Amino acid sequence: MEEFVEEIPAKPSVKHNLNFVQKLRFIFSNITVEPMLVCFVLPNIMASLTTQNLNLEKACRVNLKLDNEICNALSIRNSSGYNQSDEIAVQRLVASAYVWKNVVQSIFPVILLPFIGSWSDRYKRRKTCIFLPMTGEIFTNIGFLLCTYFFYQLPMEVNVATEVLPLALTGGWNVMFLGTFTYVCAMSSVETRTLRIGVVHVLFNISLTVGNALSGVLYQIMGFYGVFSLALGIYTVGILYGIIFVKEDRRGRQKRKKGVNFLRDFFDFKHITNTFEVVFKNGEGNRKKKVYLIMFLAMMIIGPIYGEMNVLYLYTRYKFHWNELDFSIFFTYSCIAHLLGCTFALAFFSKFLKLDDALLGLISSVSKICGCLVYAFAPTSLVFYIGTLVEVFNGTAFIAMRSIISKLVSGDELGKMNSIFGMSEALMPLVYGPMYSALYKATITIFPGSFYLLGSFLTIPAVIIFIWLYQNRITKIPSTNENEEKQEELLTTESRLLEEKTVIT
Repeated sequence: MEEFVEEIPAKPSVKHNLNFVQKLRFIFSNITVEPMLVCFVLPNIMASLTTQNLNLEKACRVNLKLDNEICNALSIRNSSGYNQSDEIAVQRLVASAYVWKNVVQSIFPVILLPFIGSWSDRYKRRKTCIFLPMTGEIFTNIGFLLCTYFFYQLPMEVNVATEVLPLALTGGWNVMFLGTFTYVCAMSSVETRTLRIGVVHVLFNISLTVGNALSGVLYQIMGFYGVFSLALGIYTVGILYGIIFVKEDRRGRQKRKKGVNFLRDFFDFKHITNTFEVVFKNGEGNRKKKVYLIMFLAMMIIGPIYGEMNVLYLYTRYKFHWNELDFSIFFTYSCIAHLLGCTFALAFFSKFLKLDDALLGLISSVSKICGCLVYAFAPTSLVFYIGTLVEVFNGTAFIAMRSIISKLVSGDELGKMNSIFGMSEALMPLVYGPMYSALYKATITIFPGSFYLLGSFLTIPAVIIFIWLYQNRITKIPSTNENEEKQEELLTTESRLLEEKTVIT
């Protein structure tokens, strides 16, 4: 018996002469998975500072068993109530746990990503890619509530394991973005795709900014129980919304296998080998060499951002005596600044001046290096804030990379190449997280900002590669149809990379 096929309305088309009100009406009438993305990003960012504070509190009171007076002073940032050695001991313990945390949160998504991407294409099950990480976050927040209730019975390591294992086993942010943008592109026409992706991008950044702004305030007002319960409720609402209101396009879906056949089909390595063949394919104009260099380039650009975010909160606590509210304000400011910087760079450098993609990436990398130097030697909070303005163009390197790679592969290879890039990105916390945590732990009493110098040093190869890519840039113009096909794929990738950059910035 043939599987019942649910009829999906035809992909709507939109005319280019819509006025502002008509565009707003069109946007709201075509909202699908966007609220699910909001219900994932908002509570995740909103609870991030609360999670780090729970780790610090447990390290102080449970693992190290310091006096309550000392731990209370550390919590409220009353420097007269504790010695600097107390803060160092607590941070070193937490930094040690973050080393293996990054290993765990990288390994499982790397394994899962290529399999679930291929599976979702074959069976047209995009919502599953969104439900998985949201379910993982639900289990994580339930675990946080239990860790808070059994505060003195469970050490800090249990809390870190609760933080990382459920989300890692369900794919994390990588699988969430895979499902969201695949669904949006599949359910939109060529005419409406740009607008749909733009809506996702705007909602994502609003959620990120609001989450950052609320993270410190909510912790001070609601405490551990309140923040984790609120996050749990938002995740649940997101899943219920997806079940009730978001429909899958089942046209062309293969018949779903069950039991052992499902596992055999899901983990079929032939789908993985077909993906990796794209990288090893030879072509004109040093194609293979350029692909390898751009993959290495992605690691050099994305890696330091993961590493910095792993220790940034600890660094600002130690160096500037910030509390969670101070950090929340800075993080919100940083998100807004980088979003504006990327927008300006694309509008002015790329569209108006029509600079080559490699030059755009070069500007971004130089901005990153200069910003790291300011961050590393910043003597005050004001100078640290200025560092954000110095590296404001940093995010444009992501779009430059993807634009260059789109000119090296055919239209039917872009998806495979993006899958490999996703695996490379997921590996970065595995390498850079432990590296930065270990460096910060070793230099906290000597030069705590040394990890920024490491980031500046690691970005130097990116400058060299972008210069080489500019010297060997492509001069052949693709055909009209081929160019349009690549641009459609690039729009999805550019928006996704902007989201990832904003997250880890």
